[in-house]
Amino acid sequence: TKDDVKQAEAKMNKVSYHRALHVVNENVRTKECKVALKMGLWDHVGELMNASHASLRDEYEVSCEEVDYLVEVAQAYEGVYGSRMTGGGFGGCTVTF
Repeated sequence: TKDDVKQAEAKMNKVSYHRALHVVNENVRTKECKVALKMGLWDHVGELMNASHASLRDEYEVSCEEVDYLVEVAQAYEGVYGSRMTGGGFGGCTVTF
């Protein structure tokens, strides 16, 4: 849980701590997204996708300038609910909803 990660922070280096936070929060977002999809809450699904990308970029540090640009353009496009990187990181693809 997020509390477990916070309690272990002193035992972790900064990179490991932020990556662990990403993993825990991504699991929460994934479970929330499942519910939101079933309920047709498309705006919330988009918010979760956008938060996922921000976390991949800032906490897990696997995005890159080019992918961030693609996500930013997609997120600003009318009718798009959300966008995030997908794949192994450091380049690659985005998924946009």
